Amino acid sequence: MRLLILLLISTSLFAQKSVSDLIASSESIKGSAAYLATPFVTAGDKLYLVGHQDGTFPPLGWHVKDEMGGIWAHPIKLLDGFEASYLDRGKLIQLDQASQFINYPFANQQVYAGSEIQVRRFQFVPDGKQAVYVEYVFTNKTPVKKSIKFSLVTRSNLRPVWIGERTGMVDSKDVARFVKGKTVVKDSANNWFTVVGSSFSATSVALPRNPSKPNAAVSKSTYSLEIPANGSLSIPFVIAGSVTSEAEALATFSNVLENGAQLALAKKQRYQKIASKSEIQLSDARLTQAMRWLKYNADWLTTDVDGIGRGITAGMPDYPWFFGGDMTYSLQGLISSGRKDIAYSTIDLIAKLSEKTNGNGRIVHEVSTNGAVYNPGNVNETPQFASLIYKVYCWTGDRSFLAKYFPLVEKGFEWLMQQDKDQNSIPDGNGMMEIHGLDSEMIDVAAYSAKAFLDASKMALELGRTDLSRDYYAKYEAIRLKINSDFWVPSSNSYADFRGTKVQALQLTKDAIERAKGLNNNWAVEELQALQKQISANPDTTKRGFVLHHNWVVNTPMETGLADAEKASEALKTAEKFRNKFGMYVTGIDRSENSDKAESYAAKVGKSEFTYTGTVMTLPTGVQAISENKYGHPNAAYDLVQSMLRTFSFALPGSIYEVSPDYGMMTQAWNSFAFEVPVIQQFFGIQPLAYKKEIHLQPSWPDSLPSGVIKNVEIGDNLVTVSYARSAKRSTYDLKQSKPWTMHFSPRTGSYKRWLLDGKRVEPTLVNGWPTVKLKGLRHHLVLMD
Repeated sequence: MRLLILLLISTSLFAQKSVSDLIASSESIKGSAAYLATPFVTAGDKLYLVGHQDGTFPPLGWHVKDEMGGIWAHPIKLLDGFEASYLDRGKLIQLDQASQFINYPFANQQVYAGSEIQVRRFQFVPDGKQAVYVEYVFTNKTPVKKSIKFSLVTRSNLRPVWIGERTGMVDSKDVARFVKGKTVVKDSANNWFTVVGSSFSATSVALPRNPSKPNAAVSKSTYSLEIPANGSLSIPFVIAGSVTSEAEALATFSNVLENGAQLALAKKQRYQKIASKSEIQLSDARLTQAMRWLKYNADWLTTDVDGIGRGITAGMPDYPWFFGGDMTYSLQGLISSGRKDIAYSTIDLIAKLSEKTNGNGRIVHEVSTNGAVYNPGNVNETPQFASLIYKVYCWTGDRSFLAKYFPLVEKGFEWLMQQDKDQNSIPDGNGMMEIHGLDSEMIDVAAYSAKAFLDASKMALELGRTDLSRDYYAKYEAIRLKINSDFWVPSSNSYADFRGTKVQALQLTKDAIERAKGLNNNWAVEELQALQKQISANPDTTKRGFVLHHNWVVNTPMETGLADAEKASEALKTAEKFRNKFGMYVTGIDRSENSDKAESYAAKVGKSEFTYTGTVMTLPTGVQAISENKYGHPNAAYDLVQSMLRTFSFALPGSIYEVSPDYGMMTQAWNSFAFEVPVIQQFFGIQPLAYKKEIHLQPSWPDSLPSGVIKNVEIGDNLVTVSYARSAKRSTYDLKQSKPWTMHFSPRTGSYKRWLLDGKRVEPTLVNGWPTVKLKGLRHHLVLMD
């Protein structure tokens, strides 16, 4: 009781702190001055703010050109942004060039230096609120009181999300009025509202509209402030919105303004809880930090849209909506880092939208936040969805979850095999590579389909569908064999990008030559021209495999573990040619001859039209790390993880860009996959079968990681902790679980002569060729000696 009282008193005192104090006392990472003119995000599940780290709100984005920044409460935008200034003794100071940016897990800060007055701007978005709380803190560095006029200019832009017109969302003129110190703006033809104001009194006026944005309203509010000598003053602002009514926007505004500190404390504590799940501590301090911040990044991308659902979106700022394929990668990692909630809600959202749109088991590709489907689904996404369902089931053991989604999986396979145009077991159609003409038999479609049938055979068996299980396994085996025969190209030591006809290959080669010329990649032009001659001279017009682009998807047979060991060894060596120090090229022929000198991709492309040509990405690099681990190369996997790690905080502190190191989305959901699968599921080796109450521990440690611990790993209703340390001639493991499940401990690295289990010598048994010990208790201490 005494402890509870002390905790309540402590929490009460903590809650009395200002919002800025709560934020400033949190974990943080400082940004680089070189990247002040690049994007940042302050995110919540109902609203987010995107601007530049220097505090400005320039036009951003290409999906809706120049409109992806500002303040969004999906499916509408509220503001393009705001501008602050103050008047001190007749001198106007514009707060438009922050000297420092600091990122926190749930908030951020801009610092504006000044000889007499320092200004700090803090902002965070409360959970479950369509509002952002902004606090300006003025610090008077002089021994005399300062009387200033502070002004905030807001630029409303109540407009619909991308492809809003497909659901009848049409933008019209914003109309602003001023109510008791607040600026209230309405879209004249829609019930879209935004409210901006402070607890301080203001004088507000309308300013002329921007001719290039005639529908947007511009307003200015001015506040008289007195800053004590050698003291500070804080002024809070709230920007709230509603897609429903003015009353709702006003209620949200008042709630957040009155309860800002409590809401900030609640969000801070929730982020501490996020950090405590699957909490990792490695001998590599930077990787430890990145693993923690990746969990924060995933939360930044979680969006809850009324009438649509709650789920993880793809990336900021241009992909703040839902993707079937991206989800199947992201959630593979997040299910192992304690985010069962995001996994369940996102799967439910995508499943419902897919059924509503397609009704035949096909999984949608891209859905805007108004529910409009842009692409009903690429072929790879349907089998990937099936494998995701199995992976989540392995981690949760939730039979009701399996029963709920297996009918959709079953229906999806029927649709998938209808895409097999020549009845050779390989579905035809687009996979992950969005290159025009790549729509025949794609290697990633084949690999993900085979893996899906294998996973589905296990799910069917769980549900007592023995005949169906056998059928799915037979389909898996048929595709696996074709991958290792029909898709393998010995002359290239690689799996083919695609299988197609001579005519298709010649057209794709011609296009690829033009692409390589555009990048001045002479080596690729020469290789492709030689290939063009070979294809032309070959009289064979039947469908066969071609290695043409060296796309990253040629490595999916290794990612899925389907590649024959010998072929995998050769293919992984080949893949090493198509990377730079930040990771794997999306398309291998884009590799520059000066790739090792690469620094900033954003500087390379400058302000030209957005492009993914010539890029290195975290997704293919993560796939490659997983592939290396799958075939017993943890050192190579760790090297690839380090390549991605070079981009952590490169531009946005605490985040990793989609395109390495500093281009595209400033934070990307599939980064969870690229790091959490190699680290949690492979280095730590946690491979659960929760539905059997079994945990297979198959650690595969790189030489550069001599120690590590992961705590509070949620597997079903079990909580697991694994710690590891290696000295000169021994490896030590401490295993802890909250339930007495069966553990199968089978290290994938090291060759040990003596095994001690809880102080007693044991002899491991060989299981699938690996020395294994079977454990049952809540705690175990293992010492393995060379």
